[in-house]
Amino acid sequence: MPAICRDCLTEFDTTLRCPACRSPRIVAHQELYDLSIAHMDCDAFYASVEKRDDPSLADKPVIIGGGRRGVVSTACYVARIKGVRSAMPMFQALKLCPDAVIIKPRMAAYAEASNAIRALMEELTPSIEPLSLDEAFLDLTGTARLHGHPPAVMLARLVKRMRDELGLTGSIGLSHNKFLAKIASDLDKPRGFSVIGQAETEAFLRPKSVRMIWGVGLATQDALEKAGIRTFDDLHRWEKQDLIARFGSMGDRLWHLARGQDKRRVSAHAPMKSISNETTFHEDTNDPDLLDGHLWRMCEKVADRAKAKELAGRVVTLKLKRSNFSLVTKRTSLTDPTQIADRIYRTARALFDQVGDKGPYRLLGAGLSDLSTADGADVSGDLLDPQAAQRIQAERATDMIRNRFGPDAILKGRALR
Repeated sequence: MPAICRDCLTEFDTTLRCPACRSPRIVAHQELYDLSIAHMDCDAFYASVEKRDDPSLADKPVIIGGGRRGVVSTACYVARIKGVRSAMPMFQALKLCPDAVIIKPRMAAYAEASNAIRALMEELTPSIEPLSLDEAFLDLTGTARLHGHPPAVMLARLVKRMRDELGLTGSIGLSHNKFLAKIASDLDKPRGFSVIGQAETEAFLRPKSVRMIWGVGLATQDALEKAGIRTFDDLHRWEKQDLIARFGSMGDRLWHLARGQDKRRVSAHAPMKSISNETTFHEDTNDPDLLDGHLWRMCEKVADRAKAKELAGRVVTLKLKRSNFSLVTKRTSLTDPTQIADRIYRTARALFDQVGDKGPYRLLGAGLSDLSTADGADVSGDLLDPQAAQRIQAERATDMIRNRFGPDAILKGRALR
């Protein structure tokens, strides 16, 4: 059976240890050299960047997120062992891990690290489909002749270079389509390398929960459970037309996924459609200062991500969920694209005032869509707001100071609410 040492990249027939360096970190599979669709997912990316940049944090539980009323963006594996998870309310995370070091996100640093990883990927293949700063699909079909090694070896080399040159780690999922590659990358984190071959696909999937399907939301998962579909085996027993009748176009996709079929190509040009941030409150609130403070911080995060990606957007969206779980979504189009937090906030704040409902609310979110490159963004000014240009200049200056001295170098008063 073909095997690779993930430490020294030696190729050999399977044994329990690498014959060259004696490392037990090997990956072996009958189809190892026949597969070329991969998903690479960095391990606790934001936290890993912080630990790399501050070695004193190496053995400490690190949580990236806001204050006590915020939510966890990500947590290192030390904190995850204690039960901390992404999107968990911060107060709950601190109960589970009271000795955690809380760090506010540094999007510019994460974007820089992401770009460095992307450069390593581009040495392997031009067919890269980023999903976020820390994960991407890669298609290495036909690259074996170019590199002199099969895709599996080059992927092992990729994560080794990430560790040696960038101080960051990632997990690889290798299979024959995107759906299975994404599943595989989650099987053995951190620093994993998992393979799902074509011959074993249905046998692998049948006992697994349908909650494993990436991109299927909670509402669809609940609908599947109401239909008695909890595993892929349950899903496999349905006829395609019955699934379509019950779940619409999603039913056709579910029928194919139940059999491990996914014809989507790795698209190097799939554009990012939107940037958003939202939070669910520990307790429903109608406190105007608290809501305003959260709205500003969300708009600032959206702006930071847009700037890190060198994007701007024309549509600002406000999302509210009332205490009875009813959802309110309002959006408006700007005259020109923006990536400025002040402008996103003022637009979202105007949408909030239009709602005319004082709550209480359990969720608040803000987003930016209709994205384009940042070239030419925020240059036309606003005839109805003559101070807008000055605020944009002030924000650009603030960004430069934060990039040099850290995210807390300058804070707006409303950010402290």
